Amino acid sequence: MNDSPSPTGANGEGNGGRGPDGRFGRGNGCGRGNPHAKRVAQLRGALLDAVSPADLKAVAAALLAQAKAGDVAAARELFQRLLGPPVDLETLDRIAALERQVAVALGLQCDGSTAGGSQ
Repeated sequence: MNDSPSPTGANGEGNGGRGPDGRFGRGNGCGRGNPHAKRVAQLRGALLDAVSPADLKAVAAALLAQAKAGDVAAARELFQRLLGPPVDLETLDRIAALERQVAVALGLQCDGSTAGGSQ
């Protein structure tokens, strides 16, 4: 007897309740989605209804004032919201090295032109 998993679903159950694209099909008990999604959407909608653009500006101004006063947590929050999370410097160095390798492999010079003169 073969007890190894079947690539098409549970052994002996055809496609395992999945559609042709591999996603859970209608009626499959395992593919119900996020049970909290509807509630989260309702709460998010209520929050958006409750907060006006003026409210958001006031909160941003308060956060900015706290950051200017030396509150490191407020400054960190402000920077991460405006600039995105910090990028690891090692990652930037690796990306630059890979870009140089690609340029060498393609025969490009620093300005983007090819070694032959035209691009």
